[in-house]
Amino acid sequence: MKEKIITFVQTKKLSVLGRIIAIDYGKKRTGIAVSDPMKLIAGGLTTLPSSEVIPFLKQYIVENNVDICLLGEPRQMNYQHSENWNRVVQFKKDLQKSFPEMEIQMVDERFTSVLAHQTMLEGGLKKKDRQNKALVDELSATILLQSYLETIKQ
Repeated sequence: MKEKIITFVQTKKLSVLGRIIAIDYGKKRTGIAVSDPMKLIAGGLTTLPSSEVIPFLKQYIVENNVDICLLGEPRQMNYQHSENWNRVVQFKKDLQKSFPEMEIQMVDERFTSVLAHQTMLEGGLKKKDRQNKALVDELSATILLQSYLETIKQ
């Protein structure tokens, strides 16, 4: 009986210090953001060609304690699926197959690109830098993750 209690406490402790990763999956590029171990702050991690995301995550997740994977759910303003929906659904299946123990949550990603552009503008980035689509994808994933982190704090 004591062994089960100790195991539970150890598992719970690891979970408290685990990271959350957010993915803004696209046809060509995918932005990735990650939380700090205390799950307080989101930070951009990288933008990769979409075909390289699973191999990257296999290495990243081995080296870092990741509890949850958030995947941007592409919807239009009227809540209908966007043109990227089928690709994201297939990617989610690939994620589940590659990481069967990982919790994967779909999160509404509407407005993240708009907020990313607005943040870049307010941050004083020059027009050329604001046109960097890789930066927009990474920032979109960061906004998605930070919004999620704020909801779980409440």
